[in-house]
Amino acid sequence: MYLSTIDHPHTADDAAKPPRRRALFLLSGNVFALGAVSLVTDISSEMVTAVLPVYLVVGLHLSPAVYGVVDGAYTGTTALLRLAGGYIADRVRRPKFVAGLGYGLSAVAKLGLLAAGNTVGAIGAVIAIDRTGKGLRTAPRDALITLSTPPQLYGRAFGVHRTMDTIGAFAGPLVALGILTSTAQAYDAVFVASFCIAAFGVLVLVLFVRDRRGEQPPKGTVSPSALGGLLRMAPMRRLVLAACLAGMVTIGDGFVYLLLQRREELNLGWFPLLAVGTNLSYLLLATPLGILADKIGRLKVVLGGYSALVLVYLLLFGPFGGWPLLVAALGLYGLFYAATDGVLMALAGPVLPEALRTTGIALIQTGQALSYLVSSVLFGLAWTVWGPASASRTAAVLVAVAVLAVGLLLRGIPATSAGSGDAGAMAEVAGERQA
Repeated sequence: MYLSTIDHPHTADDAAKPPRRRALFLLSGNVFALGAVSLVTDISSEMVTAVLPVYLVVGLHLSPAVYGVVDGAYTGTTALLRLAGGYIADRVRRPKFVAGLGYGLSAVAKLGLLAAGNTVGAIGAVIAIDRTGKGLRTAPRDALITLSTPPQLYGRAFGVHRTMDTIGAFAGPLVALGILTSTAQAYDAVFVASFCIAAFGVLVLVLFVRDRRGEQPPKGTVSPSALGGLLRMAPMRRLVLAACLAGMVTIGDGFVYLLLQRREELNLGWFPLLAVGTNLSYLLLATPLGILADKIGRLKVVLGGYSALVLVYLLLFGPFGGWPLLVAALGLYGLFYAATDGVLMALAGPVLPEALRTTGIALIQTGQALSYLVSSVLFGLAWTVWGPASASRTAAVLVAVAVLAVGLLLRGIPATSAGSGDAGAMAEVAGERQA
């Protein structure tokens, strides 16, 4: 339905042409290849991450405050590396190569968990290596999606990619649960299987993803000074600030699942299935919401996603419990991710000049990741000092305030390619810096 034989970069000139009716139903084969890589890789990573919160808090008896530091580091360590990966990919004009390095590093890190044992420091180091790989690969991968897709289909392309990605995230905890059940809770078996699956994902990338180098930009366009040029673009500044605000009010998945597990007194063996519930909702909604974002406006869908997050935080200590609570909370949590993850990148794509597409995406993701690090630490402290109920309700209020702020910041962000004007401005800024 979506597959197209048209597989080439799209420029601002392409966006200016009236789209053919059938183009609304076509996506590049590169989007599907990247989706397959993410699918396989997420099976590998979610096998480990689905059991990590309960392992650290229950198995190693970490306090919520300490877990908040570990959880924040899990995402925060990718922050500056995302920016480095984006800049390098733009500099060498080889986003596939940089993404491949990131996927490979994450695969090797899975073997490090075998040697880490029960030592928190060693586990933290291995997590940092794995997140280094994620930091390097994320922006080049998302840039490849935009470079292989016409701007009017960005929402759909990211929706399809995130759907495939989430199939892996959905399957990963189930695979881990099956391995643990059949091996009498042998975590080593999970780590070995995770490495093998991650290595297969790297092979899929090498064989089926096509690079998008494009034309070499004018000298000086991709340089350290170009980062300042990006931030001189008003839409870019607003996007980065909005991403930081959003990251600052979003607590980690592990906290949400731990709160649900404690309230419902779920058996620890069922803990990985909480992530499965979220991923099932995400899987079902990512593509429809991506299509909806292209039709009614990407900002509306993003704001709707964060509104769903407010309800999730309120439900954690709401008026009802049992299965209705689990279904509602996990369903809304998946809706939040489906409405914000890829759609935010689709919102940013048209604003960014092609020569600095990967760097710009990485800059937005870096701001969000650094803010998430702060958020996880603060929520862990709030849980310890105020208790989980007050901390969750405070988080809900902050998300509601952030929805209003993000809506005001991102009003008027263009839905189609910024065109040669911004690219020319970037080249001019770079030229001035060179002079």
